[in-house]
Amino acid sequence: MSEDTLTEAQPPVRPWPAVDLTGVDFDPVLATLIREGPVTRIQLPNGEGWAWLVTRYDDVRMVANDARFSREAVMNQPVTRLAPHFIPARGAVGFLDPPDHTRLRRSVAAAFTARGVERVREKSRRMLDELVDELLQDGPPADLTATVLSPFPIAVICELMGVPAIDRQGMHTWTQLILSSSHGAEVSEKAKEEMSAYFARLIGDRRDSIGEDIASLLGAAVGRDGITLDEAVGLAVLLQIGGEAVTNNSGQLFYILLTRPDLAEQLRAEPEIRPRAIDELLRYIPHRNAVGLSRIALEDVEIRGVRIRAGDAIYVSYLAANRDPDVFPDPETIDFARNPNPHAAFGFGPHYCPGGMLARLESELMVDVLLDRIPGLRLAVPADQVPFRKGALIRGPEALPVTW
Repeated sequence: MSEDTLTEAQPPVRPWPAVDLTGVDFDPVLATLIREGPVTRIQLPNGEGWAWLVTRYDDVRMVANDARFSREAVMNQPVTRLAPHFIPARGAVGFLDPPDHTRLRRSVAAAFTARGVERVREKSRRMLDELVDELLQDGPPADLTATVLSPFPIAVICELMGVPAIDRQGMHTWTQLILSSSHGAEVSEKAKEEMSAYFARLIGDRRDSIGEDIASLLGAAVGRDGITLDEAVGLAVLLQIGGEAVTNNSGQLFYILLTRPDLAEQLRAEPEIRPRAIDELLRYIPHRNAVGLSRIALEDVEIRGVRIRAGDAIYVSYLAANRDPDVFPDPETIDFARNPNPHAAFGFGPHYCPGGMLARLESELMVDVLLDRIPGLRLAVPADQVPFRKGALIRGPEALPVTW
């Protein structure tokens, strides 16, 4: 950012260091930025310069929906960011704007409709019951992350993707290497290349497919020249990786229920409120560290009296939007009766998480099965001894030691 873009009215640039937060504590830096907001400026640990940050619910929704803010334009700019390595593939759906973004998303839309998600419900429930059978058979204590919260979402996303069961563990290993910042850029890039090569073969083999899984839908779209193979592979990689976010979200969800037994008991006693309760927990959970992907202003835009100039980078915080007191009264309280609850856990706009319905389905199944089948489920260690991920972009417990 050149100095001539600065004016007297601009807020100071706040450094936002990478901090490994434990539990479900809200990021204290973000809390300060919210108080200083609604529009602030931040500098993250990697990349160059500074970027704008909006934290109010309405502003976050506006920026995420406004075509004047581009994801594609980020490709060529070393924007300040959390990730130490930034390797966006040209044409990847996360860095496309409409209409290309719309065309790509349309190719897999059928898999993420209510009908598409319901297609895997029965199989998902069976897979989950099998995992819990093994858990109960082996007896306590156990690591809930290793036994259920990690293998279940992997199995479900692989089922939806059309990845054979024999390849699930490899997918999980690649995903962990791609999402972790602690192994370095080369290891992350190699894992991404290997996963991409795998999907190129899988999708390439399904060009004439009429299957309902995502690899088949992508193969058919490539076969009719609706999208290119490179585009299909980029989207498959993104969806596969995104599918494992449920592990971290559900880890935080069960950490809350196990450290707040009153909430767990309420869900056992009133099973009918579980879908609404899961939405409230999704609102409350701090899904990630700092912020995700930025956008670039394509022209001057004014937000709350602050001018965002063409070429400026801007971030939105969905975590902050979920704590906006104008939308969510008493936002620091977990309130299972909260209604309406228009939370932003899955984002807004064209880049809204396509797997939102699938993530809800998985969360509902896990809450149902674990609470009902293991009534005595509790932490096996004090809450402050639960290890949380370090050096990761997505927050969540590394292990969740439980007994019953």
